[in-house]
Amino acid sequence: MAQVIEIDDPSDARLEDFRDLSTADRRPDRPGGRGLVIAEGVIVVQRLLASPYPPRALLGVPRRIAELEPELAGVDVPAYATSAEVMAEVVGFHLNRGVLAAADRAPRPTAEQLIAGSRLLAVLEGVGDHENLGALFRNAAALGVDGVLLGAGCSDPLYRRSVRVSMGHVLRVPFTELSPWPDGLDLLRRHGFTVAAMTPRRQARPLAATGLGGGKVAVVLGSEGPGLTEAAIEAADLTVRIPMAAGVDSLNVATAAAVAFHALGNP
Repeated sequence: MAQVIEIDDPSDARLEDFRDLSTADRRPDRPGGRGLVIAEGVIVVQRLLASPYPPRALLGVPRRIAELEPELAGVDVPAYATSAEVMAEVVGFHLNRGVLAAADRAPRPTAEQLIAGSRLLAVLEGVGDHENLGALFRNAAALGVDGVLLGAGCSDPLYRRSVRVSMGHVLRVPFTELSPWPDGLDLLRRHGFTVAAMTPRRQARPLAATGLGGGKVAVVLGSEGPGLTEAAIEAADLTVRIPMAAGVDSLNVATAAAVAFHALGNP
């Protein structure tokens, strides 16, 4: 059972995991980074506690910690209860969700391990916006995507903002790096996948006309604006597009991903 500990001193050393989260939640190789996973809000903390990521501690106002009692019953970590004002001083900004959890990172599968047990995969290139990445993982969880492979230029899915926007679903969808890029796409073909690159180009096949629904498919998505690089498109088996109304050339990457996941996940 988690031990609830009341704290009223924002300088208390036991709160170091939560201090100055505008920088401290970054990867260990970034300035100020500790590489911790930070969950915000009751629902996201619940999902973290049910995930493979080992929790270290909680920090929150008493009311929010009380809401987590069922999940904390089987968890041996401290839960620090304090005021919203102390939380804001520790974290570095006002947090209206009322509770945080910090966890260590969990081991990632290799690309081969992730591919071997999957049927529908998302492959990303250059998706650097944390909110887009979080929304994409939420869509992946909702629409039955088995995992996400990260190509060149992607942000870390475990940044605090990505975890928050994903509503904690980034903690349940397995992901790992795919390298070298884009030559690593050959690994998918060796496992029987069709590699479909999404692009708004008119010569790409409409998504509904590909006949790929229900098969082993890896859908490759690029960043907003530039989209996929020529090298990634050339490394794919085919290009696919979502037909658009006149005057609209593309969708937000997370929205486009959701359309593709739904279409390709169903025969």
